[in-house]
Order: sequence, then structure tokens, then C-alpha cells
Amino acid sequence: MSVTVGDQLSENVVGTFSLPYSLVPEVLVNGQEYTVPYVTEEPSVVAAASYASKIIKRAGGFTAQVHQRQMIGQVALYQVAEPEQAQEKITNKKTELLELANQAYPSIVKRGGGARDLHVEQIKGETDFLVVYLHVDTQEAMGANMLNTMLEALKPVLEELCQGQSLMGILSNYATDSLVTASCRIAFRYLSRQKDQGREIAEKITLASQFAQADPYRAATHNKGIFNGVDAILIATGNDWRAIEAGAHAFASRDGHYQGLSCWTLDLEREELVGEMTLPMPVATKGGSIGLNPRVVLSHELLGNPSAKELAQIIVSIGLAQNFAALKALVSTGIQQGHMKLQAKSLALLAGASESEVSPLVERLIADKTFNLETAQRYLENLRS
Repeated sequence: MSVTVGDQLSENVVGTFSLPYSLVPEVLVNGQEYTVPYVTEEPSVVAAASYASKIIKRAGGFTAQVHQRQMIGQVALYQVAEPEQAQEKITNKKTELLELANQAYPSIVKRGGGARDLHVEQIKGETDFLVVYLHVDTQEAMGANMLNTMLEALKPVLEELCQGQSLMGILSNYATDSLVTASCRIAFRYLSRQKDQGREIAEKITLASQFAQADPYRAATHNKGIFNGVDAILIATGNDWRAIEAGAHAFASRDGHYQGLSCWTLDLEREELVGEMTLPMPVATKGGSIGLNPRVVLSHELLGNPSAKELAQIIVSIGLAQNFAALKALVSTGIQQGHMKLQAKSLALLAGASESEVSPLVERLIADKTFNLETAQRYLENLRS
């Protein structure tokens, strides 16, 4: 992206910032194979996703489905004297209110989308609120501007109907109308060359999954690992990873406590490890900065220019793959083994090693199991002497 384009997207722009752009091959989703673009600087993330995707492809790949794809917006009303009566009035005017919302953004209606539903809830607290929820089919867009425009149009009418004050009208990033589920089944034999060891690894992965459901300290790291993959493709495809993360973490707390987003179980009859994950995934293939960043355009082309629904299925699948790789490493070899070489390589580069010096310096650091910059610099001096 040029500085000129960047200056149109943000404020006080003085330059652009780059991150490694990688590819994860052999991601099989619903029978379609993808090469998935990744943008991440974290060592071993791409290698882990590639390893997991290869295993899962051999086992049959991912099955994914979009349950629904709508966005939700809210108008919060307060100082409503008779909330029950106001709720009834608003509900009775649903058809007219949906029509008003669509009139505020007619282009989405022409594209086959638009406001689909509306409901009202009372929120009790220090201040009582009457909240109107608007459900909108945003088609290929994420829909923030669309929702906010519609909600602004509804505010004065809602104030009149309920004889109250509107506090705000705003899109919600808790996209429970945009849920996507991905699942996979992995035969024990794919987990290890030794059948008994494969079953043991599968059992331990299910225990790790249970641990993440029960303990929020583990759940936070469990979910962070999922988003190592999810964020990498969200960034590559020009989507708002902050919005997706916010919604997913809220979804992880939907039962009253924070828990792991994925679930792994055993099918002993078929001798398979079964993984499943559902995430709110309201991604876009149009709008925002998607068409302005050449790398983002390239990412969509690499994926075959998928629809928003197809892209969402790929993303949730890759998050489950990333989770599988992390859990398998944790319960078998340990997470550090995979990091060592990449950590050593980073230290070699920081120490100032040339391309030809990196490999011998990395081998020395791994052999000595010493990973700090001072040691890397000392070994580099020895190599050069």
C-alpha cells in the first residue's frame, strides 16, 4: 500500500508498516482445497497451520456451514415512562420501521439484502434501557456504515413511539446472527505411527479441550491460539480482526463464564478424534479498505474470490486447524520444541548474521539450548573469527 492511499484510510500517516505474508497450503473445506494467505510475524504459527491442515486433509478435510449471515444493530432508549407499553407500540410498528430502515440505505435492498427483523428488550440496571435490535442482511459487506445509517434513521421515530430519549444507535460486534461452524474427524492413526500412541494423544487432546472449558486462565490462551490463525487470514483479506475478536470473546462467555471456543471429543467406535468450533464470523469481501490494498486483493484472488459466506467457512476451519496443532504439540512433544529453531533464527538475525551465517549459528544455539541475544552475538563473532 502506498503512503498516499494510507493517508486516505487513516490520520497523521507518516509511512506504511509491513508484516510477513505467508501461504498455508492444502486447506480442504467442504471438498474444496485452498491455499490460505497468512499475515503474521509470530514464529511457528504458519508451520503449525500447514502441518495441521495436511493431516486434516488426509483425514477427509473440514466440513463447514454458515447458520445465518445477518448483522445486529441497537438503538438504546432511556427515560421511558411506560416500557411495556412502549415495547408493544414498537413491536406493532415493526413493518413500518423495517421499511424506514431500508429507505435509509436503498442500495443494499437492490443487492438482495436489507433490514429483515426487529425486536425489543428491556434491560434492567442502575438505569433501565429499552433496546431495539435491528437485524440486517448485509450481503458481501461487513455492514457497519449500513447498520449505523439505518439506526440513525430509526432513532427519532423510536423516541416518539416510546416517549423517551435515545442514547445511541450503533452496530453490535457480537454477531450472533452470523455464526459459522467448522468440524473435522481425524483417525487416531494420523496422530502417530504407533496406533496406541495415536489414541493416547487423542485422549489428551480431549482432556485439554475440557480443561479450556473449565478454567478461564487456560481458555484465554486456548482461544489466543485459535486467533493466531483466524487473525492471520482476517488481516490478509482486509477484514476487521478487532471486531471479530471482540465478538468471539463475548461468544466464549455466553454461558456466564469464559471458556474455550473449540471442542474436541472422541469417537471410540470409529477410532477418531472429533473437533468442532462455532464462531461469530461476519467477514466481508466488499467495502472498507478491501479494494484499496493490493495485497488484500491478491489474497482474495488466491482464495478464488470467495463469497463472504465461503470466506467465513475457510476462516473458522483454519482456526480449528491452528487449535489442533497447538493442542497436539502441548500434550505430546511440548510447545517449545517447535519454537526453538524459529526462536534461534530470530536471534541470529537480531545478532546481525548474514544469510550464509544464519544456518550454522542456529545449529549452535539449538545444540547448546541457549536462546538469548548476548550468546548469539558471541557465537557469531566466533564464526567470523
